[in-house]
Amino acid sequence: MLSTLLVIGGVLVGLLVLLAVIVSLSARPATTSRGTQSGPRTPAWVADAGRPHPDAWSAPTVSTSEMPAVR
Repeated sequence: MLSTLLVIGGVLVGLLVLLAVIVSLSARPATTSRGTQSGPRTPAWVADAGRPHPDAWSAPTVSTSEMPAVR
């Protein structure tokens, strides 16, 4: 009986530790303030496609050099 409770308690503690590790590793890094910056700062990993992001509520434009999807 006691060993069963110890096993269940150990499993629960292990799951809580695992959850804490996952949450800490998936958190966003802290932003650093380096004085005043002009305009929004774009992260280095963002790809520059050369055109603005499409607006969901505006009419679609067909001014792209990409190949259309084959259906």
